[in-house]
Amino acid sequence: MQDSSMSESSIVRSDIPSADDAQESLRPQLLNEFLGQNTVKKNLSVFIEAARARQESLDHLFLIGPPGLGKTTLAQITAHELGADFKVTSAPALEKPKDLAGILSTITPRTVFFIDEIHRLKPAIEEMLYIAMEDFELDWIIGQGAAARTVRIPIPNFTLVGATTKAGMVSSPLISRFGIIQRFSYYPAEELALIIHRSAGILNVAVDEDAALAMASCSRGTPRVANRVLRRMRDFAQIFGGGRITKKIVDEGLERLGIDSLGLEKYDREILLSIIQSYGGGPVGAETLAISIGESIDTLEDYYEPYLIQCGLLQRTPRGRIVTEKAYRHLGLPFRPSDSSPESSGGQARLLF
Repeated sequence: MQDSSMSESSIVRSDIPSADDAQESLRPQLLNEFLGQNTVKKNLSVFIEAARARQESLDHLFLIGPPGLGKTTLAQITAHELGADFKVTSAPALEKPKDLAGILSTITPRTVFFIDEIHRLKPAIEEMLYIAMEDFELDWIIGQGAAARTVRIPIPNFTLVGATTKAGMVSSPLISRFGIIQRFSYYPAEELALIIHRSAGILNVAVDEDAALAMASCSRGTPRVANRVLRRMRDFAQIFGGGRITKKIVDEGLERLGIDSLGLEKYDREILLSIIQSYGGGPVGAETLAISIGESIDTLEDYYEPYLIQCGLLQRTPRGRIVTEKAYRHLGLPFRPSDSSPESSGGQARLLF
Protein backbone atom coordinates (compact mmCIF):
# COMPACT_ATOMS: atom_id res chain seq x y z
CA MET A 1 0.00 0.00 0.00
CA GLN A 2 2.41 2.64 -1.27
CA ASP A 3 1.71 6.34 -0.90
CA SER A 4 3.34 7.74 -4.02
CA SER A 5 3.24 11.30 -2.75
CA MET A 6 5.39 10.24 0.18
CA SER A 7 8.18 9.03 -2.08
CA GLU A 8 8.00 11.77 -4.69
CA SER A 9 8.08 14.71 -2.26
CA SER A 10 10.87 13.42 -0.06
CA ILE A 11 14.14 15.36 0.00
CA VAL A 12 15.96 12.96 2.32
CA ARG A 13 14.98 9.68 0.61
CA SER A 14 18.41 8.33 -0.31
CA ASP A 15 16.99 5.18 -1.91
CA ILE A 16 15.06 7.08 -4.61
CA PRO A 17 17.33 9.12 -6.93
CA SER A 18 15.85 12.36 -8.22
CA ALA A 19 16.46 14.22 -11.47
CA ASP A 20 19.08 16.34 -9.70
CA ASP A 21 21.02 13.24 -8.70
CA ALA A 22 21.46 12.34 -12.37
CA GLN A 23 23.79 15.30 -12.83
CA GLU A 24 27.24 13.80 -13.24
CA SER A 25 29.08 17.05 -12.49
CA LEU A 26 29.22 16.43 -8.72
CA ARG A 27 30.66 12.92 -8.99
CA PRO A 28 34.39 12.71 -8.23
CA GLN A 29 36.46 11.15 -11.00
CA LEU A 30 39.56 10.13 -9.01
CA LEU A 31 40.11 8.26 -5.77
CA ASN A 32 41.78 11.23 -4.10
CA GLU A 33 38.69 13.34 -4.87
CA PHE A 34 36.39 10.84 -3.16
CA LEU A 35 35.78 12.14 0.36
CA GLY A 36 35.08 9.84 3.31
CA GLN A 37 35.09 6.03 3.56
CA ASN A 38 38.82 6.21 4.29
CA THR A 39 39.31 2.52 5.06
CA VAL A 40 37.59 1.46 1.85
CA LYS A 41 39.50 4.05 -0.14
CA LYS A 42 42.94 3.18 1.28
CA ASN A 43 42.52 -0.55 0.69
CA LEU A 44 41.11 -0.10 -2.79
CA SER A 45 43.96 2.23 -3.81
CA VAL A 46 46.46 -0.55 -2.99
CA PHE A 47 44.52 -3.17 -4.95
CA ILE A 48 44.11 -0.86 -7.95
CA GLU A 49 47.78 0.14 -8.01
CA ALA A 50 48.89 -3.50 -7.81
CA ALA A 51 46.54 -4.60 -10.61
CA ARG A 52 47.63 -1.68 -12.76
CA ALA A 53 51.32 -2.51 -12.21
CA ARG A 54 50.69 -6.11 -13.27
CA GLN A 55 48.51 -4.94 -16.17
CA GLU A 56 45.81 -7.32 -14.98
CA SER A 57 42.13 -6.91 -14.28
CA LEU A 58 41.25 -6.12 -10.69
CA ASP A 59 39.73 -8.92 -8.61
CA HIS A 60 35.93 -8.87 -8.53
CA LEU A 61 34.73 -6.23 -6.09
CA PHE A 62 31.68 -6.45 -3.81
CA LEU A 63 30.36 -3.19 -2.29
CA ILE A 64 27.90 -3.33 0.60
CA GLY A 65 26.07 -0.41 2.15
CA PRO A 66 22.92 1.70 2.37
CA PRO A 67 21.80 3.68 -0.71
CA GLY A 68 23.37 7.03 -1.52
CA LEU A 69 26.79 6.43 0.06
CA GLY A 70 28.80 6.33 -3.18
CA LYS A 71 28.93 2.71 -4.34
CA THR A 72 28.22 3.58 -7.99
CA THR A 73 30.63 6.51 -7.85
CA LEU A 74 33.41 4.29 -6.47
CA ALA A 75 32.81 1.75 -9.22
CA GLN A 76 33.22 4.50 -11.84
CA ILE A 77 36.35 5.75 -10.11
CA THR A 78 37.77 2.21 -10.10
CA ALA A 79 37.34 1.98 -13.88
CA HIS A 80 38.87 5.43 -14.35
CA GLU A 81 41.87 4.65 -12.14
CA LEU A 82 42.44 1.37 -13.99
CA GLY A 83 42.13 3.09 -17.37
CA ALA A 84 39.44 0.56 -18.29
CA ASP A 85 36.01 0.70 -19.91
CA PHE A 86 33.00 0.97 -17.62
CA LYS A 87 29.71 -0.81 -18.22
CA VAL A 88 26.79 -0.46 -15.86
CA THR A 89 23.45 -2.18 -15.37
CA SER A 90 21.15 -3.23 -12.55
CA ALA A 91 20.01 -6.72 -11.65
CA PRO A 92 16.30 -6.05 -12.39
CA ALA A 93 17.25 -5.01 -15.94
CA LEU A 94 18.79 -8.45 -16.58
CA GLU A 95 15.65 -10.46 -17.27
CA LYS A 96 17.10 -13.36 -19.28
CA PRO A 97 20.55 -15.00 -19.58
CA LYS A 98 20.88 -13.58 -23.09
CA ASP A 99 20.80 -10.07 -21.59
CA LEU A 100 23.91 -10.84 -19.54
CA ALA A 101 25.53 -12.66 -22.47
CA GLY A 102 24.92 -9.66 -24.71
CA ILE A 103 26.86 -7.40 -22.36
CA LEU A 104 29.73 -9.76 -21.57
CA SER A 105 30.26 -10.75 -25.21
CA THR A 106 31.07 -7.14 -26.12
CA ILE A 107 33.42 -6.15 -23.28
CA THR A 108 37.08 -5.30 -23.78
CA PRO A 109 39.94 -6.64 -21.63
CA ARG A 110 39.95 -5.37 -17.99
CA THR A 111 36.48 -3.78 -18.35
CA VAL A 112 34.81 -2.86 -15.06
CA PHE A 113 31.26 -4.24 -15.19
CA PHE A 114 29.00 -2.79 -12.50
CA ILE A 115 25.76 -4.52 -11.42
CA ASP A 116 23.65 -2.54 -8.98
CA GLU A 117 21.15 -4.28 -6.66
CA ILE A 118 22.96 -7.53 -7.31
CA HIS A 119 20.86 -9.26 -4.64
CA ARG A 120 17.96 -9.18 -7.13
CA LEU A 121 19.65 -11.35 -9.79
CA LYS A 122 17.54 -14.21 -11.12
CA PRO A 123 18.93 -17.72 -10.44
CA ALA A 124 19.56 -18.56 -14.12
CA ILE A 125 21.53 -15.34 -14.64
CA GLU A 126 23.44 -15.84 -11.39
CA GLU A 127 24.54 -19.32 -12.49
CA MET A 128 25.79 -17.96 -15.80
CA LEU A 129 27.67 -15.27 -13.90
CA TYR A 130 29.49 -17.89 -11.76
CA ILE A 131 31.28 -19.31 -14.81
CA ALA A 132 31.97 -15.88 -16.26
CA MET A 133 33.56 -14.69 -12.99
CA GLU A 134 35.68 -17.78 -12.42
CA ASP A 135 36.61 -19.05 -15.88
CA PHE A 136 35.91 -15.97 -18.02
CA GLU A 137 33.69 -18.01 -20.27
CA LEU A 138 30.02 -17.97 -21.18
CA ASP A 139 28.02 -21.17 -21.00
CA TRP A 140 25.61 -21.08 -23.93
CA ILE A 141 23.07 -23.69 -25.03
CA ILE A 142 22.66 -24.21 -28.77
CA GLY A 143 19.69 -26.09 -30.19
CA GLN A 144 16.66 -27.57 -28.47
CA GLY A 145 15.56 -30.90 -27.07
CA ALA A 146 17.77 -33.91 -27.74
CA ALA A 147 19.92 -31.91 -30.16
CA ALA A 148 20.78 -29.27 -27.57
CA ARG A 149 24.43 -28.88 -26.66
CA THR A 150 26.42 -26.55 -24.45
CA VAL A 151 29.10 -24.33 -25.92
CA ARG A 152 31.60 -22.35 -23.86
CA ILE A 153 32.51 -19.00 -25.35
CA PRO A 154 35.66 -17.29 -24.00
CA ILE A 155 35.40 -13.66 -22.93
CA PRO A 156 38.12 -11.17 -21.92
CA ASN A 157 39.17 -10.93 -18.29
CA PHE A 158 37.01 -8.34 -16.57
CA THR A 159 36.22 -7.00 -13.11
CA LEU A 160 32.70 -7.44 -11.81
CA VAL A 161 31.66 -4.82 -9.26
CA GLY A 162 28.51 -5.87 -7.45
CA ALA A 163 26.67 -3.43 -5.19
CA THR A 164 23.92 -4.23 -2.73
CA THR A 165 22.00 -2.67 0.12
CA LYS A 166 20.97 -6.14 1.34
CA ALA A 167 24.03 -8.34 1.69
CA GLY A 168 22.01 -10.97 3.53
CA MET A 169 19.98 -11.62 0.39
CA VAL A 170 23.04 -12.40 -1.77
CA SER A 171 23.72 -16.12 -2.07
CA SER A 172 26.87 -17.54 -0.50
CA PRO A 173 28.16 -19.03 -3.80
CA LEU A 174 28.02 -15.58 -5.40
CA ILE A 175 29.69 -13.77 -2.50
CA SER A 176 32.48 -16.36 -2.41
CA ARG A 177 33.47 -15.46 -5.97
CA PHE A 178 34.33 -11.87 -5.07
CA GLY A 179 37.99 -11.36 -4.19
CA ILE A 180 37.49 -7.95 -2.58
CA ILE A 181 34.61 -7.16 -0.23
CA GLN A 182 34.20 -3.63 1.11
CA ARG A 183 31.47 -2.29 3.41
CA PHE A 184 30.31 1.34 3.37
CA SER A 185 29.24 3.15 6.53
CA TYR A 186 27.28 6.35 7.10
CA TYR A 187 29.31 9.57 6.96
CA PRO A 188 29.85 11.77 10.04
CA ALA A 189 28.62 15.35 9.76
CA GLU A 190 32.17 16.70 9.45
CA GLU A 191 32.85 14.63 6.32
CA LEU A 192 29.49 15.55 4.82
CA ALA A 193 30.33 19.22 5.39
CA LEU A 194 33.52 18.74 3.34
CA ILE A 195 31.47 17.10 0.58
CA ILE A 196 29.02 20.01 0.66
CA HIS A 197 31.88 22.51 0.34
CA ARG A 198 33.31 20.58 -2.62
CA SER A 199 29.91 20.38 -4.34
CA ALA A 200 29.24 24.06 -3.62
CA GLY A 201 32.50 24.96 -5.37
CA ILE A 202 31.44 22.99 -8.44
CA LEU A 203 28.00 24.61 -8.38
CA ASN A 204 29.66 28.02 -7.93
CA VAL A 205 27.74 28.94 -4.78
CA ALA A 206 29.21 30.37 -1.56
CA VAL A 207 28.46 28.48 1.67
CA ASP A 208 29.24 29.59 5.22
CA GLU A 209 30.94 27.03 7.47
CA ASP A 210 28.09 26.86 9.98
CA ALA A 211 25.58 26.57 7.13
CA ALA A 212 27.47 23.60 5.65
CA LEU A 213 27.52 21.87 9.04
CA ALA A 214 23.78 22.51 9.51
CA MET A 215 23.05 20.94 6.12
CA ALA A 216 25.37 18.02 6.90
CA SER A 217 23.69 17.37 10.25
CA CYS A 218 20.29 16.83 8.64
CA SER A 219 21.54 14.73 5.69
CA ARG A 220 21.20 11.31 7.35
CA GLY A 221 24.89 10.55 6.94
CA THR A 222 24.40 10.29 3.17
CA PRO A 223 26.20 12.31 0.43
CA ARG A 224 23.28 11.92 -1.99
CA VAL A 225 20.98 13.61 0.52
CA ALA A 226 23.59 16.26 1.36
CA ASN A 227 23.95 17.26 -2.30
CA ARG A 228 20.18 17.30 -2.73
CA VAL A 229 19.75 19.57 0.32
CA LEU A 230 22.56 21.80 -0.98
CA ARG A 231 20.77 22.29 -4.30
CA ARG A 232 17.55 23.28 -2.55
CA MET A 233 19.39 25.70 -0.23
CA ARG A 234 21.08 27.19 -3.30
CA ASP A 235 17.59 27.95 -4.65
CA PHE A 236 16.55 29.64 -1.39
CA ALA A 237 19.83 31.59 -1.24
CA GLN A 238 19.42 32.78 -4.83
CA ILE A 239 15.95 34.19 -4.13
CA PHE A 240 16.26 35.31 -0.50
CA GLY A 241 19.97 35.52 0.38
CA GLY A 242 21.77 37.20 -2.48
CA GLY A 243 23.24 33.92 -3.66
CA ARG A 244 25.16 33.04 -0.46
CA ILE A 245 24.03 30.12 1.71
CA THR A 246 24.07 31.27 5.33
CA LYS A 247 22.95 29.52 8.51
CA LYS A 248 19.80 31.68 8.50
CA ILE A 249 18.98 30.62 4.93
CA VAL A 250 19.49 26.95 5.86
CA ASP A 251 17.30 27.21 8.97
CA GLU A 252 14.51 28.91 7.03
CA GLY A 253 14.87 26.58 4.04
CA LEU A 254 14.76 23.40 6.15
CA GLU A 255 11.71 24.69 7.99
CA ARG A 256 9.92 25.32 4.71
CA LEU A 257 10.84 21.82 3.51
CA GLY A 258 9.64 20.26 6.75
CA ILE A 259 13.08 18.84 7.65
CA ASP A 260 14.21 19.06 11.27
CA SER A 261 17.64 19.13 12.88
CA LEU A 262 17.97 15.33 12.83
CA GLY A 263 17.01 15.11 9.17
CA LEU A 264 13.52 13.79 9.91
CA GLU A 265 10.79 14.65 7.42
CA LYS A 266 7.04 14.72 7.90
CA TYR A 267 6.66 10.96 7.36
CA ASP A 268 9.42 10.03 9.82
CA ARG A 269 7.64 12.05 12.48
CA GLU A 270 4.30 10.53 11.46
CA ILE A 271 5.69 7.05 12.11
CA LEU A 272 6.77 8.01 15.61
CA LEU A 273 3.54 9.91 16.33
CA SER A 274 1.44 7.01 15.04
CA ILE A 275 3.12 4.60 17.47
CA ILE A 276 2.76 7.07 20.36
CA GLN A 277 -0.78 8.26 19.73
CA SER A 278 -2.43 5.15 18.30
CA TYR A 279 -0.49 2.37 20.04
CA GLY A 280 0.61 3.85 23.36
CA GLY A 281 4.28 4.06 22.36
CA GLY A 282 4.42 0.42 21.29
CA PRO A 283 5.14 -2.36 20.84
CA VAL A 284 3.40 -2.51 17.47
CA GLY A 285 3.96 -4.92 14.59
CA ALA A 286 5.54 -3.77 11.33
CA GLU A 287 2.56 -4.78 9.20
CA THR A 288 0.12 -2.91 11.40
CA LEU A 289 2.35 0.16 11.45
CA ALA A 290 2.82 0.11 7.66
CA ILE A 291 -0.96 0.03 7.14
CA SER A 292 -1.52 2.86 9.60
CA ILE A 293 0.88 5.22 7.77
CA GLY A 294 -0.07 4.09 4.24
CA GLU A 295 3.35 2.71 3.31
CA SER A 296 4.58 -0.69 2.13
CA ILE A 297 6.19 -2.85 4.78
CA ASP A 298 9.37 -3.14 2.66
CA THR A 299 9.81 0.64 2.52
CA LEU A 300 9.12 0.92 6.24
CA GLU A 301 11.70 -1.73 7.17
CA ASP A 302 14.32 -0.95 4.54
CA TYR A 303 14.29 2.83 4.54
CA TYR A 304 12.46 4.56 7.40
CA GLU A 305 13.21 2.27 10.33
CA PRO A 306 17.01 1.94 9.98
CA TYR A 307 17.59 5.68 10.31
CA LEU A 308 15.11 6.05 13.19
CA ILE A 309 16.87 3.17 14.97
CA GLN A 310 20.30 4.66 14.21
CA CYS A 311 19.18 7.95 15.76
CA GLY A 312 17.97 6.12 18.87
CA LEU A 313 14.33 7.11 18.30
CA LEU A 314 12.95 3.63 17.67
CA GLN A 315 13.65 0.12 18.93
CA ARG A 316 12.86 -3.24 17.37
CA THR A 317 11.87 -5.89 19.87
CA PRO A 318 10.51 -9.44 19.47
CA ARG A 319 7.07 -8.04 20.25
CA GLY A 320 7.23 -5.09 17.86
CA ARG A 321 8.40 -1.49 17.46
CA ILE A 322 8.80 0.76 20.53
CA VAL A 323 9.35 4.52 20.57
CA THR A 324 12.20 5.62 22.88
CA GLU A 325 12.32 8.43 25.41
CA LYS A 326 14.60 10.39 23.04
CA ALA A 327 11.82 10.38 20.41
CA TYR A 328 9.36 11.84 22.91
CA ARG A 329 11.83 14.63 23.72
CA HIS A 330 12.54 15.29 20.05
CA LEU A 331 8.83 15.61 19.30
CA GLY A 332 8.27 17.79 22.38
CA LEU A 333 5.96 15.27 24.05
CA PRO A 334 5.92 14.22 27.71
CA PHE A 335 7.47 10.80 28.21
CA ARG A 336 5.31 8.22 29.97
CA PRO A 337 7.39 5.09 30.69
CA SER A 338 4.31 2.94 31.03
CA ASP A 339 3.38 3.67 27.40
CA SER A 340 6.46 2.02 25.89
CA SER A 341 7.12 -0.63 28.49
CA PRO A 342 6.70 -4.17 27.12
CA GLU A 343 5.36 -5.22 30.51
CA SER A 344 2.64 -2.57 30.64
CA SER A 345 -0.93 -3.65 30.10
CA GLY A 346 -3.44 -2.27 27.66
CA GLY A 347 -2.77 -0.59 24.33
CA GLN A 348 -4.13 -1.48 20.94
CA ALA A 349 -0.67 -2.46 19.70
CA ARG A 350 -0.58 -5.47 22.02
CA LEU A 351 -3.78 -6.77 20.50
CA LEU A 352 -2.74 -6.26 16.89
CA PHE A 353 0.85 -7.50 16.98
